[in-house]
Amino acid sequence: MNRQKDNYLRFVRSRRKPCFDIPHAAIRVCSLIVLLASASFASAQTTSVARVWNEAALEAIKIDVPHPPVHARNLFHLSAAMWDAWAAYDLTAVGYACNLSALASNTAAARDTAVSYAAYRVLTTRYALSTNPVQSFIQLNNVMTGLGYDPAYTNRIGDDPATIGNRAAYAILNFAIDDGSNETNSYADQSYTASNEPLILAFPGTTMQAPNRWQPLAFEYAQTQNGLEAESIQTFLGSQWWEVRPFALIRDSSTNLYLDPGPPPYAGALGDTVFKSNNVAVLRYSSTLDPDSNIMIDVSPAGPGKNNTLGTHSGIGHATNPATGSPYTNSLIRLSDFGRVVAEVWADGPDSETPPGHWNVLANTITEHPNFERRFEGSGPMLDALEWDIKVYFAINGALHDAATAAWTCKRFYDYVRPISSIRWLASFGQASDPGQPSYDPEGIYLASNLVEVITHASTEPGERHAHLTNEISRAILIGRIAVNTWPGEPDTGTNTYSGKTWIRASTWQPYQRDTFVTPAFPGYVSGHSTFSRAAAEVLTLITGDPFFPGGYGSYTAPAGSLAFEQGPSTDITLQWATYYDAADEAGISRLYGGIHVAPDDVAGRIMGSRVGLDAYALARQYFDGTILNATTHCQIKLDADMATITWDQIRGMQYRCVETPTLDTAFSTNNAYEQAKSDMGEAHLPTSAAAHFYRITRKHDDPQQ
Repeated sequence: MNRQKDNYLRFVRSRRKPCFDIPHAAIRVCSLIVLLASASFASAQTTSVARVWNEAALEAIKIDVPHPPVHARNLFHLSAAMWDAWAAYDLTAVGYACNLSALASNTAAARDTAVSYAAYRVLTTRYALSTNPVQSFIQLNNVMTGLGYDPAYTNRIGDDPATIGNRAAYAILNFAIDDGSNETNSYADQSYTASNEPLILAFPGTTMQAPNRWQPLAFEYAQTQNGLEAESIQTFLGSQWWEVRPFALIRDSSTNLYLDPGPPPYAGALGDTVFKSNNVAVLRYSSTLDPDSNIMIDVSPAGPGKNNTLGTHSGIGHATNPATGSPYTNSLIRLSDFGRVVAEVWADGPDSETPPGHWNVLANTITEHPNFERRFEGSGPMLDALEWDIKVYFAINGALHDAATAAWTCKRFYDYVRPISSIRWLASFGQASDPGQPSYDPEGIYLASNLVEVITHASTEPGERHAHLTNEISRAILIGRIAVNTWPGEPDTGTNTYSGKTWIRASTWQPYQRDTFVTPAFPGYVSGHSTFSRAAAEVLTLITGDPFFPGGYGSYTAPAGSLAFEQGPSTDITLQWATYYDAADEAGISRLYGGIHVAPDDVAGRIMGSRVGLDAYALARQYFDGTILNATTHCQIKLDADMATITWDQIRGMQYRCVETPTLDTAFSTNNAYEQAKSDMGEAHLPTSAAAHFYRITRKHDDPQQ
């Protein structure tokens, strides 16, 4: 068997296809194809240009590889460029990567122009690196020409609106090009090596050299969630993100985590009991996905799992709708429909904007509610659509970018195993519940009534619950192995039927996902979905001034028969939330129904996301009201024989320099050029002399006229 597996891996590796190969020839012909394309955008007449460009970005994400950190970064830098272009016409607002200033006789028209050029330049640059660069370029060009702007105008000298937009785009692109993402090498990372050989899905079971560490999967054929061909052997997407420059996050050292949740439970260590229990819990979620079951659940805002305390899923719901004063109406549906719908809806599958994009869609949708008012933090005058959107995007996408950076730093540091590996690995040893029963091994999996059992001679008798398993392997080999009573995998007939629940060998268990996807290509701890979602929920709560959806109610309806993995749901299923936190918690728990996370991944991600969202919003707000310029710079000096080392805290994106003078009676020198801060700490090394010297850190925040 080992030789067979080795030969299989050699075959798969010989045909593996890098996810981020860029068809450079296709990029070169874009300019020719786009001459034939034109379109008009009626939506631009009723929505802000910022939203038009945000939705254009979401369309570009849908046809690219679903790489959440990359798309969170792109959405943030798009939002920052639009913010800087908009802020050029505001006396209070402060730019992020550049602080431009301009006047216009028609400020609204000038802002539309500046924002559009900023957005177009950022998006065409970033999505030239996508899997479908030609299609993305055509779509973006259509948006630009549909709005009445000339894509060929690239001037960056002056202060007309189009030039302001180009300057804003160039500033953020230049600022971010060396941010640690390895954008110039298509986001590839050669620094990570998996601790385990791949789990070959064509074979049962798994072998793990390091059972607490992530294990890549090896497919016969692999697809991303939106149907693009993927690598046959997974590589850790975003493994370098621990080095990426964040928005508001700060850490003590470049080798530390930003927000350390502490280690997850480990097999064979102090957390072994919890480790085993968490994996059995995932099997229990999988067992609920049976449409033949009549178990019902209340999915209304009054139901269980809503109104949770942060980091729990034990909420008892909301009693009344604060917008109407009336109680929420109970909504009972089959648990199997709920579990399958949330697993697919929040998984961001086909037509996926990925989780960061999903929360941009939600932020856009709430403004369409008839009760919604664009009042900053819920009070004060109504903002126009452009100002509202610009501020929402800057804050929420700053938070989502930080969520990616914090979560993927944690994923790299802890490198934690996914359930498909840990469940198969535990079951390979036998059962760890009862030393007096067959197949006992303390390293095995816990038994659970009607869920996890040891296969016996009696249970494989004709007509018994494990009898059908003898059709797969001989009865002699089967007896003593572990069986689980769960969702058995995607049906061969697709959405014409459903798989239900049945006894399968634990060595063949897989999560509620497509056979060509199975589990994301990165470690589990912490859950990106949970981190992204809670961070976004915090921002929406703060900027709207209310944790509740407009009208006290938010929802999404999955029509009957709309599932992608199998037949279902049996009827229209409406997911319902009172607050943004309810929706975020549901996104987190959906990953347990989907079988790709254990509970600690979700819980730690929610807590991390909360801190990320609060901090990102607090920083974004300082750019809105200009108080970012009030920040005090603290510096320290260390002297040795011939060198003065000065360090100071700084704000990323702003410009600083160290100046000196031999006496306070003379002016400080201006020999040193301003440099843009790319970390939260600055440092200068200046030669010293025996005579006294005075040093000062000065800050400048304007456009460097590049």
